[in-house]
Amino acid sequence: MKTSDKPVIVQSDGSILLEVMSPRYEEARDAILPFAELIKSPEYVHTYRITPLSIWNAAAIGLTFDRVQTTLMIFSRYEIPEGVLFRIRDAFSRWDAIRLLRHGDGVLKVEVRSRELLEEITAKPFVRNALIDQIEPLGFTIPEDIRGRFKHLLIKIGYPVNDLVGYDPGDKFPVELRETTLAGQRFTLRQYQTEGADNFWVGGGPRGGQGIVVLPCGAGKTVVGMEVMSKAGTYTLILCTNVSAVRQWISELLDKTTLTRDDIGEYTGNKKEIRPVTITTYQMLTYRKTRNAPFEHMKLMQARNWGLLIYDEVHVVPAPVFRATTEIQAKRRLGLTATLIREDGLEEDTFTLVGPKCYDVPWKELEVKGFIAEALCYEIRLPLPPEKEMEYALASDRSQFRIASENVYKDRVMKDIIRKHADEPILVIGQYISQLKRIAATLGAPLITGATPNTKRDKLYEAFRSGDIPVLVVSKVANFAIDLPDASVAIQVSGTFGSRQEEAQRLGRILRPKERISTFYTLVSQRTTEEEFAHKRQIFLAEQGYKYRIEEWTLDEINL
Repeated sequence: MKTSDKPVIVQSDGSILLEVMSPRYEEARDAILPFAELIKSPEYVHTYRITPLSIWNAAAIGLTFDRVQTTLMIFSRYEIPEGVLFRIRDAFSRWDAIRLLRHGDGVLKVEVRSRELLEEITAKPFVRNALIDQIEPLGFTIPEDIRGRFKHLLIKIGYPVNDLVGYDPGDKFPVELRETTLAGQRFTLRQYQTEGADNFWVGGGPRGGQGIVVLPCGAGKTVVGMEVMSKAGTYTLILCTNVSAVRQWISELLDKTTLTRDDIGEYTGNKKEIRPVTITTYQMLTYRKTRNAPFEHMKLMQARNWGLLIYDEVHVVPAPVFRATTEIQAKRRLGLTATLIREDGLEEDTFTLVGPKCYDVPWKELEVKGFIAEALCYEIRLPLPPEKEMEYALASDRSQFRIASENVYKDRVMKDIIRKHADEPILVIGQYISQLKRIAATLGAPLITGATPNTKRDKLYEAFRSGDIPVLVVSKVANFAIDLPDASVAIQVSGTFGSRQEEAQRLGRILRPKERISTFYTLVSQRTTEEEFAHKRQIFLAEQGYKYRIEEWTLDEINL
């Protein structure tokens, strides 16, 4: 291959530039994706980054330093910086430096590569207090019930544990996929869905059966979960973000698998069914009467001999569920998400307690192939009302953000957008309930918030899907796992500061495949902190390759 034909440039900070127009683009992309995280994917040059976590993900599925180095040398136009190779080698050296193996009933053996590392680990108070016996030359034993906490501690000091203990298969329970849905439509898995499920079983090397599948909203992550269930053939516990998502899982399982309603348990506020396939919410698992009281429903984790746990929207798993997960490391675990971004930077927790990333497909790739909708993104900037300018200037930072977010001029712009898209299903999404109540009253549209009863939510979602409701106003409860396949317009009137995770989820509400192009609007108050946070969120969208346009509206235009 001529140097000029090589599409990759490796930079000294560990970032990789990949030229999209190169004839070797797809080959190079597929080669580097297992060990580099996609950061940006605008039109012509995509940016990836090599990090310790991306290397540990690669090592967990069997890649080696030599394989990564050879791949970079094949596709890199210029010489690879020595500092990058050093950091890659160092990250690989930390993987498998500590192994965890079964040693007997309730006891695990820790094998350590060097005497220095052994002394470093056993000096940690948590390990020192839990240590049962020293095993020469370089090992010791610990109780099995600290398996997760031990792994969590070690990754925080830069050593991901190679967990070779294995898994409890759980009680057998067959799950088969249908060839036709209940509506009589032919049902087959798309290639990437099959690959995602297959990679879960080979992910993690010899451990197979733990990991995270990353697919865009609307790409059918639930189907990947069902295929994994069919391969596992065991009792399964599924964790979701809200009750609507629980019921969507139930509906999808009944439609696309041989499971009956008697096989599926709904464990929510209204029902407490525990069956071979049980679906609950993170909120249920973390519910307690007082701050210091025990989690009342965490016993569900041990209620059956589960062989598989599925974490829907795994990137939002709350800390208490992470802590509970540390105690059930013997179960196979599948995480499903559209983005592994956590604004708190705790991606390592997801790696350790759920599993390594085992499959990832860029959003734009699936859009080009027609599996998700094409989307246009607009940021509309508008001034604050003159009477709010002084109040804004004197307010605290948090109050300034809220004043900017609740700008009443947004209501007028929103109405103009709705008129422009009069024949399309429209979602209005926001952060502040008082603002959303005002908007819903202005539009005469129904409003869904966290306080809306689940039965009413489901009826409103169904009415929106059927076209009986043309405009639906939703709070952040609609950020996650809501299937509204016909929504083609989303108007974001306020959000959670600069959350890229939220931006991805909200855009995902309109990415279900459809004939028309979807449109995502964000309304932002000019020259305020909201503009600064919006810039961060929307750079994220542009970096994913979405066409992005900024418009500034004057008072005259708003008052038309």
